[in-house]
Amino acid sequence: MRHVVIVASLVAIALSGRGFAQDAGTAASPGPSPSIAKGSRTFELRTYYANPGKLEDLHRRFREHTIRLFEKHGMTIVGFWAPTAPAAATNTLVYVLAYPSDEAREASWKAFGNDPDWIAARDASERNGKLVAKVDSVMMKATDYSALK
Repeated sequence: MRHVVIVASLVAIALSGRGFAQDAGTAASPGPSPSIAKGSRTFELRTYYANPGKLEDLHRRFREHTIRLFEKHGMTIVGFWAPTAPAAATNTLVYVLAYPSDEAREASWKAFGNDPDWIAARDASERNGKLVAKVDSVMMKATDYSALK
């Protein structure tokens, strides 16, 4: 249960637009926080914004195809969420994936993107138009005090 609370907090922060902004005016950014846990997996918080009327088609594609393909390509699914705030409830899907490392993430997404089963599922689901208008992705590492690493 504690893991759910931690991940739900991450999702709330991402949806509110706080906490992950990059300061474009900073000449030299500091290194990673010393509070990042040694050996933490790489976590990716992804937010999908569906085109009008396409959210349920997006859920169907995840349910029937994408989850299986994520697992096939070494992505650990932490969870999926549907926002309940009225402004996001009709077009937003949020999920978190975990990988052993940044390099593993890159390899997994490359293999996934080239998978013929993914290409067929994507193309079939988008016969009547693209499902996703925009994707936001935030890369994270666990803190040393996080229960989920």
